[in-house]
Amino acid sequence: MEITGTAQHDAWQARALPPVEQVREGLWSIPVPIPHNPLRYNSIYAFALDGGGLGLIDTGWGSDESWAALTAGLAAIGGDVADVRGALVTHLHFDHLGLAGRVREASGAWIAMHPADASIVGDLTTRGAQHAVDTEVQFLIGLGADPDEAASDVGSADSFGGWTTMAVPDLMLEDGEHADFPGWRLRALHTPGHTPGHLCFAEEDARLFFSGDHVLPRISPNISTGARAGDPLRDFLDSLAAVRDLDPDEVLPAHEWRFRGLADRVDALTAHHERRLAELLTAIAANPHSTPWQLAAHLTWSRPWEQYERRMRIFAVTETDAHVRLLASRGLITSSGGPVPTWTLAVR
Repeated sequence: MEITGTAQHDAWQARALPPVEQVREGLWSIPVPIPHNPLRYNSIYAFALDGGGLGLIDTGWGSDESWAALTAGLAAIGGDVADVRGALVTHLHFDHLGLAGRVREASGAWIAMHPADASIVGDLTTRGAQHAVDTEVQFLIGLGADPDEAASDVGSADSFGGWTTMAVPDLMLEDGEHADFPGWRLRALHTPGHTPGHLCFAEEDARLFFSGDHVLPRISPNISTGARAGDPLRDFLDSLAAVRDLDPDEVLPAHEWRFRGLADRVDALTAHHERRLAELLTAIAANPHSTPWQLAAHLTWSRPWEQYERRMRIFAVTETDAHVRLLASRGLITSSGGPVPTWTLAVR
């Protein structure tokens, strides 16, 4: 894998925000900070459209600081938020969709997403924050959490306010459809896993791959379960395989830095998750009849398990559960059933 976003990489090492960069003729990368987050920033991609105006891929975290960075970045390329005609949102997370409503209000731009993520956004905005809190607490209890710990980690409804006021998209983009960016051939690729409706975009003429959070150069995106049924890690691995052989000239992710060598990075991510599955299988063998909440404590993380709490612990437990579900679908482990299932090795 070759780093092509050298200014981004240098800024990462210096713990600084990278510069606004012209990536190709009529295409720029604009860094927008994510407050109090180890990912530090999003790369928002701005396109000059035939006939005038700009198109965006993603919009940034919904805060005044992020809004100031987005508007300053657009000014640096000779544009303005009012010039935006449309925004393609790779997925529903707040660092990608958070500013979309504000962009739409300032410009009249349309917002497009995959229907699977649009449905979740619509549900959040109509049912409200307390419903979101209650649903997540009950889901964590079903993974083995103590009710008080689950409630403490999820937090109050006030902390969900931003999530329940995100912009509901105007347009739906299905796999294989082309975005309405005149002068560009951006094909949507449905790549579920990180979220059910995650989208990547392949620019077919310039041979660019906008990977969102699906393929990042340094880390694996969080692959977690939620209250909706499914097998997100299987989806993610299948989605990785589907894009592996696209062979773009450059990969433009939403975080970290641009790079070349999509197939190599896909192979590394796939191998990473197979190692995690093997580690989890060993943990289940050593700790039979355990819940995902208990099993997470027996896995290797970036810091001691005792330091995990609140949202960080939720991500770890739900990612463990995603790996549990894939092992179960492969027939390697079996569940006790019941409202709080426990897991053991399958008899073979």
